[in-house]
Amino acid sequence: MSAVRLDKFLWAARFFKTRTLSVEAITGGRVSINGERAKPAKTVKIGDTLAIRRPPFEFVIVVRALSEKRGGAPEAQALYEETAASKAKREAIATEMKAAGPPVFKGRPTKKSRRDYEKWLYSQDEE
Repeated sequence: MSAVRLDKFLWAARFFKTRTLSVEAITGGRVSINGERAKPAKTVKIGDTLAIRRPPFEFVIVVRALSEKRGGAPEAQALYEETAASKAKREAIATEMKAAGPPVFKGRPTKKSRRDYEKWLYSQDEE
């Protein structure tokens, strides 16, 4: 196998739970290949660099192997290698968010405060 569809690769590498979610992220402009915006059917080859934005984090990975089938977590992690700069940036954001603590609300939350709380809550699950 020399190339795989981008949406299948992201699903097989466990960045998204379903192919539908990976297609939505790609069409929403949250995934780029070698610095260029991509479409779901774009082919991914070994050595390509992918930037995957899942707010508040961004993953920059280099493709090391290809697979069209979703396997376990160890097999998925063998498909790519995250760059050192990406790891450092994600860890810095995580520690910053952890130090900020949970948001404090009075009364019924507004849309913005609810979203802030969900963002904080989601970041706690990533740890």
